[in-house]
Amino acid sequence: MASSESYHHGELAAQKRAGVVREAAHVAALLGAEIPRVARTFLAAQPMVVVGAAGRDGAVWATMLTGEPGFLAVTGTSSITVAATPAAGDPLHDVLAGPARVGMIGIEPGTRRRVRMNGTSRPIPGGLRVDMDQVYANCPKYIQKRLPEYEPATPGIPRRGDRLTADEMDFVAAADTFFVATTDAEGNADASHRGGNPGFLRALSPAHLRWPDYPGNAMFNTFGNLEVNPRAGLLLPDWSTGALLHLTGTAAVDWDAAERAVDFTIERVIRIDGASPLRWTDPEFSRFNP
Repeated sequence: MASSESYHHGELAAQKRAGVVREAAHVAALLGAEIPRVARTFLAAQPMVVVGAAGRDGAVWATMLTGEPGFLAVTGTSSITVAATPAAGDPLHDVLAGPARVGMIGIEPGTRRRVRMNGTSRPIPGGLRVDMDQVYANCPKYIQKRLPEYEPATPGIPRRGDRLTADEMDFVAAADTFFVATTDAEGNADASHRGGNPGFLRALSPAHLRWPDYPGNAMFNTFGNLEVNPRAGLLLPDWSTGALLHLTGTAAVDWDAAERAVDFTIERVIRIDGASPLRWTDPEFSRFNP
């Protein structure tokens, strides 16, 4: 497909500003609603998936759903079922209780592979059904290699606030991975991975984060959405304890910085200890990390 048919006007504007129009048009051929055979095998082996969506108030959040391998199942050429739902207290619990436009990313840190999926989620008994609009693989850049183990966990009582605590600022400073969810002007969602060496994500204050933009696939899905809707949600997993730190707010791209960067203003924080039963090994950092 031509780039004008594959991307919305915000993505096209971001690609033009970044000078990657030709590259973006080339990779547009990767976009499609059908789930490739290799992606079906990949998804069936995964114990987690990250989901992003917007609530009725427009706030964008991201969360993580987990299960034994097989909890993600391809049920048609362009649909999957997810045998899990967000727990009570999760910011997407109510959103995914009804139809929702979602962005998803299935990621396997152990092999540095990932698949992005965007579509519409609907509740079914015991989980979700997601009908896809877009499915495509991403490159392995900036993924830290780590392997999972299971440890039964009961989600703790959510801590809610409008800014980070001192402990959470320290956690941000040590993070090597987070996920960012955005939507376009019509509410179509996207979920993306960000990785780097510890310190690449900085807490400049309890309500202000900043991270550099590293070269990626030239699609500029996240930046394109931010061109038309500044709302965004971040998910920071604690790989060793299973805690999840959910943030929602607004993001702005600093195109004029010597190193292109994103500034994120926090509006709400939800931290849930023990939210995930997965415990991961210490990372082997990506050779692509600046």
